[in-house]
Amino acid sequence: MAHGLIAWLIIGVVAGWLAGLLVKGGGFGLIGDIVVGVIGAFIGGWLAGVLHISIGSGLISSIITATIGAVLLIFILRLVRRA
Repeated sequence: MAHGLIAWLIIGVVAGWLAGLLVKGGGFGLIGDIVVGVIGAFIGGWLAGVLHISIGSGLISSIITATIGAVLLIFILRLVRRA
């Protein structure tokens, strides 16, 4: 159980940090990157399932999926913030 939580946190940090690099404006700090990354993982996983896209299994594919979801989350949050 603890190993799964640690893996989620590591994926969240990496995905949030990568998303912060890919989208102008930088990161959100450690806690913000974790939150954006973990929520991004859910969004990316859901979107991949809806679109029937599979990029494989394992840590790297999880990070890629979570990063895509985190980028989408940041984009949506910035659209909402501007409105």
